[in-house]
Amino acid sequence: MDKVKASVRLVMASAISVLLLSACRQDGAWPEPLPEGIPEAAPYRELGLSRYNPPVELSFVRETSDDLDSLLNQLPGESLTDNRWSRLYERVLGIRIKYDWTAKGSLFYQKLGVALASGDIPDVVRVDAQQLRQLYNAGRIQPLTDVYEQYATPLTKKTLSEEGDGQFEAATLDGKLMGIPDPSSSIEGAKFLWIRTDWLRELGLQPPRTMDDVLAISKAFTDGDPDRDGKNDTYGLALTSYLFDPVAGVSGFMAGYGAYPNLWVKDASGKLAFGGIQPEAKEALKALQHLYRTGQLDPEFGIKDGLKVREDVAAGRLGIVYGEQWSSFWLQGSRERNPDAQWQAYPIVSATGELPRVPLPFNTGHFFAVRKDYEHPEAIVKLFNLHLEKNWGATAEYDKYYSTPLAVWTLSPVTPFPAKKNLEAYRQLEEMRRTGDSSRLKDEAKAIRRNIETYEAGGAGAETGWGWERTYGQDGAFAILDRYESNGQLLYESFVGGPTLTMIEKKTILDNLLNDTYMNIILGRPIDEFDRFADEWRRLGGDRITAEVNQWYAARGSTTR
Repeated sequence: MDKVKASVRLVMASAISVLLLSACRQDGAWPEPLPEGIPEAAPYRELGLSRYNPPVELSFVRETSDDLDSLLNQLPGESLTDNRWSRLYERVLGIRIKYDWTAKGSLFYQKLGVALASGDIPDVVRVDAQQLRQLYNAGRIQPLTDVYEQYATPLTKKTLSEEGDGQFEAATLDGKLMGIPDPSSSIEGAKFLWIRTDWLRELGLQPPRTMDDVLAISKAFTDGDPDRDGKNDTYGLALTSYLFDPVAGVSGFMAGYGAYPNLWVKDASGKLAFGGIQPEAKEALKALQHLYRTGQLDPEFGIKDGLKVREDVAAGRLGIVYGEQWSSFWLQGSRERNPDAQWQAYPIVSATGELPRVPLPFNTGHFFAVRKDYEHPEAIVKLFNLHLEKNWGATAEYDKYYSTPLAVWTLSPVTPFPAKKNLEAYRQLEEMRRTGDSSRLKDEAKAIRRNIETYEAGGAGAETGWGWERTYGQDGAFAILDRYESNGQLLYESFVGGPTLTMIEKKTILDNLLNDTYMNIILGRPIDEFDRFADEWRRLGGDRITAEVNQWYAARGSTTR
């Protein structure tokens, strides 16, 4: 059977190749010579980077922000509709970008909801998984399976599959690819244990090796006056009112007890189970409750968002934070108040002392869908191709199209990126540190190196490089992530399909139930309420969702990591 499938794939591949060659000759995809302004380079002879002649228009809607306004204010001669990216897309691809409308914040999502419900959508619309299903069920978008296969360049296919096929599975409905994934990175969600090392030294403590060590450090930071101001004004662990924030959330702490509350994971039978109702989560909540009861958590954390907790960090009130690699920038405010404050990333640890699994939720939740009657569905793929080529391809101009160091990449309506680009930049830097040879550094690594060197040189402006050194330095967060991967500690989400029918109906209710129960237990409700919560979760739709998830898993062939 495998040989037959392989033969069929070979025949199909050959047929597609013939069609592609024919198409190239007919529509001028590989003209000789290439049009003026287009590099004489191999990528631009790909069908996926061919130019429309005459140009075509491609409309979007777009959420704007104060950050985007600030960026444009620093770029004279550029606007949202006329900038380096829109000009590049028109010059190279013959695609003119248009925005039917723009709006900020909640107004954008209100207008988008009305547009989706009425069917008044642009040529391409960025939607979440549930909205994708909504448009598909209403017959308002077109399948993109063949379009992606034919027009995605090798760089695009490699980039979008860097963490597997999950992004495409999530956008596949009834066997048809109905949206191009707007890729995110699961590996970037890895958590680290950030600790104030100046407090460790002041109290004569060592970095943690087990969860008992974490608890001991938290108690010492709370009761031992680590800032030596003679006041009882410090706490151990930082938490926000949203328990699963990427910085100052509980996911890394709970993973120390083998609990993964936001993941679908394999159980002992090989089926998928929801981590939020497993016994390990109860054990982790019991430990968090102990921290609260003993005064090691800010008693007001339950009403403080990330901004307020960040202010507390800056004020020197907190010494332990679980967070992602960019936490260094979040923590840097403490150094503005106290230049002696120092934070270091450490690997998360387990209760047993064994290497813990590091949970990586599936992060791609948005997709670009194409209006059913739009004549050039391949145009969205071409935008992806060129965006990746100009930032990470053979003809990349990183300093012009990605970071100047302003974030000019955000001017593009599509912003795909390699999931492991930051880890790869660290590896390039580490190779340079090991060998002394900087010739193999690519653009992103070069930019990071300049920031680190600014910090290491000292003097005026040195602090602008502190966060970069803490994240990309020899002992930074990415050094730990590199070990996580080489040690096989990364625990990728097992369910990567689109939302099931019951998820669409019940997920919000179940998520609120989980969040409320977890918070109430941490704040002192009896730990046995966890068991009642688990039963309620199953009864309110969790069992049906579990059955649907495992139906998907069985149909997929149980090949998920």
